[in-house]
Amino acid sequence: MSAVLSDADIHARLAEAVLDQRLAPGQRLREDELGQAFGVSRTRIRQVLIRLASEDLVTLVPNAGARVAEPTPDEAREVFAVRRLLEPELLAAFVARATAADLRALQGWIRDEERARADGRRHDAIRHAGAFHLHVAEHAGNRTLARLLRPLVMRTSLVLLRYGPQDIRDGGDASCDCREHRSILAAIKLRDGAAAGRAMVEHLSRLESQLQFGVPERAAPGLAMLLGLADGAPA
Repeated sequence: MSAVLSDADIHARLAEAVLDQRLAPGQRLREDELGQAFGVSRTRIRQVLIRLASEDLVTLVPNAGARVAEPTPDEAREVFAVRRLLEPELLAAFVARATAADLRALQGWIRDEERARADGRRHDAIRHAGAFHLHVAEHAGNRTLARLLRPLVMRTSLVLLRYGPQDIRDGGDASCDCREHRSILAAIKLRDGAAAGRAMVEHLSRLESQLQFGVPERAAPGLAMLLGLADGAPA
C-alpha cells in the first residue's frame, strides 16, 4: 500500500502539474475528485488549494470552487509592468552586495536554462529563468520587495506557458532569452547597477512583446491521470 502523501507533497504535485500545463488554464479543481486521487480528505485538499491561490496558481471562486489560474491579457500586461518597476530597484541593491557565490549561482541558472532550451524542455527553461530572477530578489537585501516579486514570477510562468511562443530552442526569439540574462549578469559583474537595470527592463519588455493572446486552450483529461496517480491513489 502506498504511503499517504503530505500536504507539501500534494502542493508540489499540483503546482508542478499547473506549471507543466498538464492542468489546463481555467480547468476546474474539484475537492472530492482531488481527494480521491490523492487518497486524502477534502479538508486537506482545500488547505492546499488555498495555498496555491495565495501563489496565484489557482483561483478560488465563491460558490464555484477552485480553478487553475488563467491570467487574462490585461493581467499579463500588468504583471510585466509591475516587474519593470520592481526589478531595476532590486538589481541596484543586488549589484552593491553580490558575492562571488551569487555570481556563480546566476551562471548556474543560465547554464541550466540553456540546456533546457536546447532540449526543447519549455517548462524547465521557464523555471530556470524564473530562478535567475528570484535569486537576485532574494539576495538584494530587501525582503519586502522580494516577497512582492515571488508571486509575480510565478504568475509570469503561467503567462508564458499560456501565451508565450511554443518553440524555445536556441536559435529563435522565443521565451526567456539566455543571452539577455548573460547581459544582465555581465553588468552585475561590472557593478553597473544602471546598466543592469536597463538590460532587465529591455528583457522584460521583449518577453511581453512576444505574447500571443489568440492561442486557443486545449482540453485536458481526468485529474488522476494528469497528476500521475494510478487508480486514484498516491504513486
